[in-house]
Amino acid sequence: MSDLAVAIGLVLVIEGLLWALAPEFGQRMLDLASQMPESSLRMTGAGAVALGVLIVWLVRG
Repeated sequence: MSDLAVAIGLVLVIEGLLWALAPEFGQRMLDLASQMPESSLRMTGAGAVALGVLIVWLVRG
Protein backbone atom coordinates (compact mmCIF):
# COMPACT_ATOMS: atom_id res chain seq x y z
CA MET A 1 0.00 0.00 0.00
CA SER A 2 2.88 2.37 0.67
CA ASP A 3 4.09 1.84 -2.92
CA LEU A 4 0.72 3.06 -4.18
CA ALA A 5 0.95 6.18 -2.01
CA VAL A 6 4.47 6.86 -3.30
CA ALA A 7 3.31 6.39 -6.90
CA ILE A 8 0.42 8.82 -6.43
CA GLY A 9 2.78 11.30 -4.81
CA LEU A 10 5.20 11.07 -7.74
CA VAL A 11 2.38 11.63 -10.23
CA LEU A 12 1.37 14.77 -8.32
CA VAL A 13 4.98 16.01 -8.25
CA ILE A 14 5.43 15.50 -11.99
CA GLU A 15 2.06 17.05 -12.86
CA GLY A 16 2.70 19.94 -10.49
CA LEU A 17 6.09 20.62 -12.06
CA LEU A 18 4.47 21.20 -15.44
CA TRP A 19 2.13 23.85 -14.05
CA ALA A 20 4.74 25.43 -11.77
CA LEU A 21 7.51 25.70 -14.37
CA ALA A 22 5.65 26.11 -17.68
CA PRO A 23 1.98 27.01 -17.27
CA GLU A 24 1.71 28.38 -20.82
CA PHE A 25 2.99 25.08 -22.22
CA GLY A 26 0.40 23.22 -20.15
CA GLN A 27 -2.38 25.43 -21.47
CA ARG A 28 -1.22 24.90 -25.06
CA MET A 29 -1.17 21.13 -24.49
CA LEU A 30 -4.72 21.27 -23.11
CA ASP A 31 -5.86 23.30 -26.12
CA LEU A 32 -4.29 20.77 -28.50
CA ALA A 33 -5.83 17.86 -26.60
CA SER A 34 -9.28 19.45 -26.78
CA GLN A 35 -8.98 19.55 -30.57
CA MET A 36 -7.82 15.93 -30.95
CA PRO A 37 -10.29 13.20 -31.87
CA GLU A 38 -11.43 11.05 -28.96
CA SER A 39 -9.95 7.93 -30.55
CA SER A 40 -6.49 9.54 -30.65
CA LEU A 41 -6.76 10.54 -27.01
CA ARG A 42 -7.79 6.98 -26.08
CA MET A 43 -4.87 5.46 -27.99
CA THR A 44 -2.41 7.90 -26.45
CA GLY A 45 -3.78 7.15 -22.98
CA ALA A 46 -3.60 3.40 -23.58
CA GLY A 47 -0.02 3.78 -24.79
CA ALA A 48 0.88 5.74 -21.67
CA VAL A 49 -0.68 3.07 -19.47
CA ALA A 50 1.22 0.32 -21.29
CA LEU A 51 4.49 2.22 -21.01
CA GLY A 52 3.91 2.84 -17.32
CA VAL A 53 3.18 -0.83 -16.67
CA LEU A 54 6.32 -1.81 -18.60
CA ILE A 55 8.49 0.61 -16.61
CA VAL A 56 7.08 -0.63 -13.29
CA TRP A 57 7.52 -4.24 -14.38
CA LEU A 58 11.15 -3.64 -15.44
CA VAL A 59 12.03 -1.77 -12.25
CA ARG A 60 10.12 -3.92 -9.75
CA GLY A 61 10.29 -7.11 -11.84
